[in-house]
Amino acid sequence: MKPVELPRWMDLAVLPAVNLALALAVAGIVVALVGFAPGQVLALLLKGAFGSREGLSYTLYYTTTFICTGLSVAVALHGGQFNIGGEGQAMMGGLGVGLAALAFDATLPPWAMLPVLVLAAALFGMVWGAIPGALQAWRGSHTVITTIMFNFIASALLGWLLVGPLKAPGDMSPETRAFADAARMPGAHAVLAWLGIAWPRSPLNLSLLVALAAALLVWLALWKTRGGYALRAVGFAPQAALYAGIRPARGVLLSMAAAGALAGLVGVNEIAGVQGRLLPDFVNGAGFAGIAVCLIGRSHPLGIVLASLLFGTLYQGGSELSFDITGFSRDTVFMLQGLIVLFAGAMAQVAAPALYRLWRAAGGGRAAAAAEPAP
Repeated sequence: MKPVELPRWMDLAVLPAVNLALALAVAGIVVALVGFAPGQVLALLLKGAFGSREGLSYTLYYTTTFICTGLSVAVALHGGQFNIGGEGQAMMGGLGVGLAALAFDATLPPWAMLPVLVLAAALFGMVWGAIPGALQAWRGSHTVITTIMFNFIASALLGWLLVGPLKAPGDMSPETRAFADAARMPGAHAVLAWLGIAWPRSPLNLSLLVALAAALLVWLALWKTRGGYALRAVGFAPQAALYAGIRPARGVLLSMAAAGALAGLVGVNEIAGVQGRLLPDFVNGAGFAGIAVCLIGRSHPLGIVLASLLFGTLYQGGSELSFDITGFSRDTVFMLQGLIVLFAGAMAQVAAPALYRLWRAAGGGRAAAAAEPAP
């Protein structure tokens, strides 16, 4: 079957909404088959995610991490690469945050310390993403393989550092000493209290603003600059880009370096914003979840922000479901997440032909039909 090309607005907005509706419908059927009321489950999920200030805070906290990893996958895809190394790049971003905090938290004031933490996270993640990019560009080593391997290397390196050179003296746990307050990303509750608004304490912190700024910068860089056009040209048609005078190897390197920097920002949210010390396993699968976020968001920054909010809703609302409904386990929540990934990722184009026919029937495709050659 010949693939259809939907208008950009339908591809970014309508198709993901239809896929989400299909996923929820199938999930509702499965939930009913296992003995739960779909309407009750959906209502409690939304209540857990948005029904209280604390629930909303946790939802936005998860959203922050997914924005960073989703953008990381998207930038690499626009450069023609599939980045599965978000886990390792986020770990290295956290390592950068930890090293910067341990080195400067006693000397720098907060207004100088926080930008240093963000830059350190982006720099360490960028280096960890640039190495597989360089191997792909000049040695032909496929980024899917190298980024997977670099996840294991990052995990081993971080583990060695935390049981050795960086371990807090006298502490049995594999983690660093606690950072000084200057190296802690301000929490949302503290900022809102300064504005006179009472807000419950939660992991939500100003890293959300960093993630949203990153999404805006990615949009501007990819669609409003010559360099972004060149990178997307390399990803879409590398041979044509080479013919036009664009060097594909440079585009591959830049896309993977930028992807690593974006994934590294997870370290700001988790290490500087929540934990206040460097410790292992803080990424907790967010790098792999970023792949699904990117696919659902159609590799566009706005779509990724919305998809991240969806996954934040599922994570927070799903955790509440296991408490509110007896017998509703975390495995059932993972099933709901898996169905959404299935319909929005692997089966993303299943509904596209039907949408295209509806669009044509409504008169939206008359110009396109007139331009098609006669059979």
